[in-house]
Amino acid sequence: MHLRLLAVGDRQPSWVDEAVGIYSERLPREWKFRLDTIPTARRGKNDKSLQARDTEGELIMSKLAATEQMMLLDERGKQLTSKSLAGCLSDWQSDGRDLCFVIGGPDGVSAACRQRADFTWSLSQLTLPHGMARVLFAEQMYRAWSLQTGHPYHRA
Repeated sequence: MHLRLLAVGDRQPSWVDEAVGIYSERLPREWKFRLDTIPTARRGKNDKSLQARDTEGELIMSKLAATEQMMLLDERGKQLTSKSLAGCLSDWQSDGRDLCFVIGGPDGVSAACRQRADFTWSLSQLTLPHGMARVLFAEQMYRAWSLQTGHPYHRA
């Protein structure tokens, strides 16, 4: 199984890249984790349209393989405990398809992306900066793996 994070926003602070790198290096090699980014669409200062969101949505959809399971990270999704995430991850893995987790842009994702999602996961009820969401995602993937394998990282 391959595991991929597809995120809108190609410029993040160095601490985000460093933290995601630390956790992704700990993931099992057979997951073949990869982070792919899509540039944030240009928005005008007073642009209230959803054109940028839809443009980003088209780019997201173009980067998804038809056989991938798409897991959307969105504040309106289902909240999971770390243990329940590990269980979901096991179920998703048993499906045999690659997994692609998606973080949308500043205005969320298009309706087409929402419809394409196999699962929508909320990391928190808090509004998180996109960089923080990436770090939290990477850490939770490592934690889920540690729960699956009995590794002592997860102590709760």
